[in-house]
Amino acid sequence: MDQLDELIETTAAATGLDPDDVRSFSATAERREYPAGSTLFHEATPREWAGIVVEGEIQIISGLTGHEVQLARLGPGSLVSEVALVDDSLHTATGRTRDGAVVLAVPHATLRELAELHPDRYYRIVARVAQLIAHRMRSVSERLAAAIAAQQPLGGIRTEHDSLGTRELPAEAYYGVQTLRAMENFPISGVKLRRFGHLVSALAYVKKAAALANAELGAITQEKATAIIGACDELLESGGSTAQRLCEDFMVDMVQGGAGTSTNMNANEVIANRGLELMGHRKGEYRYLHPNDDVNCSQSTNDVYPTAVKLGVYLSLQDAAAALAELRNALRAKAVEFGDVIKMGRTQLQDAVPMTLGQEFGAYAVMIGEAITHLQRIGQDLLAVNMGGTAIGTGITSPPGYADLVTRNLAEITGLPIRQAENLVEATQDSGDFVAVSGTLKRAAVQLSKICNDLRLLSSGPRAGLGEINLPAVQPGSSIMPGKVNPVIPEVVNQVCFQLIGYDMTVTMAAEASQLELNMAEPIMAYDLLMGLMMLRNAAITLTSRCIAGITANRDHCRDLVAHSIGLVTALVPKLGYEQSAAIAKEALRTGGSVYDLVLERSALSKDELDELLSPEKMTAPRSRTL
Repeated sequence: MDQLDELIETTAAATGLDPDDVRSFSATAERREYPAGSTLFHEATPREWAGIVVEGEIQIISGLTGHEVQLARLGPGSLVSEVALVDDSLHTATGRTRDGAVVLAVPHATLRELAELHPDRYYRIVARVAQLIAHRMRSVSERLAAAIAAQQPLGGIRTEHDSLGTRELPAEAYYGVQTLRAMENFPISGVKLRRFGHLVSALAYVKKAAALANAELGAITQEKATAIIGACDELLESGGSTAQRLCEDFMVDMVQGGAGTSTNMNANEVIANRGLELMGHRKGEYRYLHPNDDVNCSQSTNDVYPTAVKLGVYLSLQDAAAALAELRNALRAKAVEFGDVIKMGRTQLQDAVPMTLGQEFGAYAVMIGEAITHLQRIGQDLLAVNMGGTAIGTGITSPPGYADLVTRNLAEITGLPIRQAENLVEATQDSGDFVAVSGTLKRAAVQLSKICNDLRLLSSGPRAGLGEINLPAVQPGSSIMPGKVNPVIPEVVNQVCFQLIGYDMTVTMAAEASQLELNMAEPIMAYDLLMGLMMLRNAAITLTSRCIAGITANRDHCRDLVAHSIGLVTALVPKLGYEQSAAIAKEALRTGGSVYDLVLERSALSKDELDELLSPEKMTAPRSRTL
């Protein structure tokens, strides 16, 4: 039995589908490989395919604002995005692979062909898929209800102490006394660490890599390492009930003093207290597993925090790039759809020369493609980390070989090409990588905002503006003017872009604030980069699904504007010269007549010559010039 036959049998057994139906379905599929950290589809975007997982694991996650809930984990043989078989609704969750995956995907158009050619088989599959969806939704509801119940306060207190004294905490809290002090000290933004799931995951990756290295080098016992690793693995479950409960206790505000110490200690305390439970002890019994001595062994905030932030930003960047890729593809599709729509191009808001609406949208697609390329390229710089540098990059308090080992561990457990920075002292004090990412993010925002400006202009009116395209109406536009519909989606994306441009200035000033061996302002950089990438991702998703996909062209109006435009005279210059062409243009403006009629009246060209020169279709590409 070959791999495909095994997959068919596995899928049939897991879903209850007939093996022959699965075989027919998979025979029309495309093999798609997704590297570690890839997003297969985003919540709120159109369903474009249905498929079967061949290799790896796919997480189905709900939540676009950073605080994510895992709804399901799909392994080999599982159906993925199967709702595309049932209806054309938008995705209600995001599909992501942490370690990479291979999928047999059947595009939407192929599904429709299957329905037409083999209706009995297709609707047999659909009926079974509908049952599976119902089962999954019931399971998700039960799990979410259990997770909510598990988060309810249980009552009671426990006492912890630090170098400043003793404090009481809720007995059920996984965070400890240092987190409590940070919660009191930094009521700044109201945005907690838990808002950014990628940052929490990055902290768990770092602590797991450190525990593995410390155990191998004899810095902590294997028992302690196992407990730390177990707690980290639970955090990395991306929305499992235990992970949700642990993530809830990442309570420190993103904007904080101390160069990230409060973030590091929040992670140390949550992991220590969960590790204690895994060891059979109670929370707070730190003599068995200590947040500083064990979870933070061979580390400092000054290598943990920048490494975790770099990794969290890198993972968030992959999400944003995937959303931008969907936007680019939607613009490309519109470029093809509008390839035959002749319109006037404009420079400085004045008529220039004809072009196609497809050329305009094709240019937008290239802009977004460039943004993706630059973001992905600059993201590679984030994978050079200073783990093992500890306090200032010299590696004090860490055993020999630790820096190399912890970096290799981090690369292995994340599946990313993480490498040690060339100079750990430099990497501990210099925030240049964050400035570079922020600047590239600003560049993407400028390009995206320019596109939204154009969409608003091109759709202006509908009677008294340009009116060349129609944006989909998504909500009434006025509380007083009946029938008014506003371009609200480009408007909100414009505002996101303004915010990203502002964030770039903050990141620049924060990076410049570095003094001597450490930058104290990394928390505000982390906040701005993570928030900015989340907003960019969500803006791209919203623009794609609620605007670009539904744009239509006013074809006749576009052509009519071309026919009456003075811009046509530019095509006459090679034949008539600049002076005579300018004279015709001025007369057309003065009299309101057409360029075409004036040329014939002056007998400057024959009708055949004029038709050739002023053919809008031939004015949208280079042509040979003959004297």
